[in-house]
Amino acid sequence: MKIATRLTCGSALALVAMTALAEARTLRLNHNNPEDHPVHLSMQRMADEVEETTGGSVKIRIYANGQLGSQRESTEQVQNCSLDMARSNAAELEAFVPSYAVFNLPYMFASEEHFDQVIAGDLGRQILDSGIEQGIRGLAYYTEGARSFYANKPILSPDDLKGVKMRVQPSPSAVRMIELLGGNPTPIGWGELYSALQQGVVDGAENNPTALTTARHGEVAKHFSMDEHTLIPSVVFMSNCAWEELTPDEQTALTTAARNSMMSHGEEWKIASDKAIEDAQSEMGVEIHQIDKAPFIEAVQPMYDEAASANPEIGTLIEQIRASAP
Repeated sequence: MKIATRLTCGSALALVAMTALAEARTLRLNHNNPEDHPVHLSMQRMADEVEETTGGSVKIRIYANGQLGSQRESTEQVQNCSLDMARSNAAELEAFVPSYAVFNLPYMFASEEHFDQVIAGDLGRQILDSGIEQGIRGLAYYTEGARSFYANKPILSPDDLKGVKMRVQPSPSAVRMIELLGGNPTPIGWGELYSALQQGVVDGAENNPTALTTARHGEVAKHFSMDEHTLIPSVVFMSNCAWEELTPDEQTALTTAARNSMMSHGEEWKIASDKAIEDAQSEMGVEIHQIDKAPFIEAVQPMYDEAASANPEIGTLIEQIRASAP
């Protein structure tokens, strides 16, 4: 009788364990950075917190280096629910969710502190939520610092961009910015950029300082000009299908972990960016140039009126962001 009882209890425990295992969910998250990139490390912290907070009922498996597709492909997969989560930047998301275009306007923010304030506040949340109807549910931003030009010659004024083939992301705003500055915008995929710079397919590119080191672009572009034209964040988002399969408690755990990782990421990004500049100079021979931003700012002013005319929602966001500057 006792043996039968033990067997019954053991079977019940096994059934509970099997049920929990069956209900556990592993979310796949794709992105195009290497595993040592600060954004990857921040997403891993998010994944660790979610697994701990939910007792293992929700796990996130992160695929680095675009293993499951490019940023655009990942976004499309999230939209059609064939991928749970992805990380893209606002430049490429502009094509899917118009609100993200505001991040792509050059010199939109008064400072990096102003940018941090916006993404952490109500305006940032409003933009993340604006993609829900398009199947792109924003969870968090990861700052990637200010983007600047790098090439095999200094870019000290807009005149230095005339006739220059400058790689840009597939973003209408990025293309328009280079046009106004006098360059030739050339959209090229991130994975192809090193060889494009090496072979002269493009003369230069624009990104934050870590591109020089984590992507090794400092090997093929020896001048980094700190014009700091845009502050374009990465965005972590998920499909509506994956979101709706989570319990309310799991949803809360995920959103909390995403925000916590976003807040800690900002501090660590600054450290990584400063180190990238130091390493690029000392180990790769890259020259860092401080420049007068005024001519660049003046040249791109038409973009604000154009953006507001094309989309009144963007015009309102521009006004709200400018009004929020310290």
